[in-house]
Amino acid sequence: MPGADFSSLIHLVPGPVSVPERVLEAMRANSDHGRIKADFLDFYTETGRKAARVLGTRHEVILMSGEAMVVLWGVVRSCLAPGERLLCIDTGVFGAGFADMGKAAGCSVKTVSFPPDSTINQGDALQKIEEAVRSFRPKMITLVHCETPSGTLNPLEGVGEIKRRLRTPLLCVDAVASVGGAPVEGDRHAVDLLLGGTQKALSAPPCLGFAAISPEAGEEIAGVGYQGYDAFLPFIRLKDSSSLPYVPFRQGVAALNAALDLLLEEGLERAFARHERAAGQCRAGAAALGLELFPSAGAVNSPTVSAFKVPPAIGWPAWRERLAALGLIVGGSLGPLEGRVFRLGHMGSQARPEIVEKALRIMAQAL
Repeated sequence: MPGADFSSLIHLVPGPVSVPERVLEAMRANSDHGRIKADFLDFYTETGRKAARVLGTRHEVILMSGEAMVVLWGVVRSCLAPGERLLCIDTGVFGAGFADMGKAAGCSVKTVSFPPDSTINQGDALQKIEEAVRSFRPKMITLVHCETPSGTLNPLEGVGEIKRRLRTPLLCVDAVASVGGAPVEGDRHAVDLLLGGTQKALSAPPCLGFAAISPEAGEEIAGVGYQGYDAFLPFIRLKDSSSLPYVPFRQGVAALNAALDLLLEEGLERAFARHERAAGQCRAGAAALGLELFPSAGAVNSPTVSAFKVPPAIGWPAWRERLAALGLIVGGSLGPLEGRVFRLGHMGSQARPEIVEKALRIMAQAL
C-alpha cells in the first residue's frame, strides 16, 4: 500500500504480535554482545524455570536462538536417528509438517491424518491414533496443540492417556501458538518434549525457541548424539559445562524473561480467561456479520486465533486489500487452506477487547 501509515494499522495476524514496552526495555538493557557475562548461565536457567511454570512441567527447559522452527527441527533430528519410526498426528499444516521434517531426517514416517477443520476429540480419532501406535510402534509421536492455519486446539488428554497406557513412545507436542494463551499442562498429559516459541501469546520478538525435555527424552537424545546448530544435546548438558554451545543471544533471553514475568504477574488463569473472552468476542461479532467459522461443529476452537471462511462474494485478495485499506491487517492461511480461510490472531498483547472491537467495526465496514 504505497503511502500507507503502518503505525495506524491494527495488526491482528496470528504472530508475530506487538511487543510490550517492558519487554523491549529488557532487550535494550541486555545489549552487551561483546562477551558472555559470568551471570548469564544463571539468568538462562532462571528463564527456563519460568518457562517451565507456564508450560505446566517440572522438566528442564532449554532455550535456543532462532525462530520457533529451530526447536521443531531440533526435536526431530535430536531424538530420532535415520530409520527410526516417527508417528505424526496431522490435523493441519503444521501437523503434516512434522512428517516432512521426519522424512528429510531419514526417519520411517507414518501419518494419521484428519480433516483440517477437525480436532482429535471428535469421532473415532483417538481410536485410530491408538491403532496406529500399536501397529507402527513408533519411537516418537508428534502432535500440534494449536493449528494456527485452522484456528483449532487439539486436546492433549486423549493422546497423553494413549502414551501412558502403551508406555513406549515419546510424546512431542508443538505448543508454539498456545503457550501463554491456553493451558498446556505438559506433565499432566505425559508430554516428553514440549515445544514453544516467543512470538505469539508470549508477546516477545521471534528470536527464541524453547523445549521442555523429560529425563526419558534426554536419554534418547544422548543416545542419538546428533550434532548441529539445532541440536538439543549440548543444551541438556549445560549443567556439566561452563559455557553455552554458541554465543548466546542475551537480548532474546532477556525478552523472554520479561515476557514471562508479565504473564506470571498477571496470573495464568487470568491470562487464559482474557484470551477466551477475546476469542468469544471475536467469534460472536463475526457471526453477527455473517462470517462463517472454519472449524467444524464439535472441533475445539483455539483461544489464541480464530479462522473464518473468506467471504465467497469477495475472495481473499480483494478481502485482504479491502481490510488493509480500512486499517486492519489479518492473516491468510497456508497450504490447502490458502485463499479459503483468513485468521484473526487475538493472542498475547492482541487479546484485548478494544482491539477486537475495532477489528469487528472495520470488517463490518468492509462488508
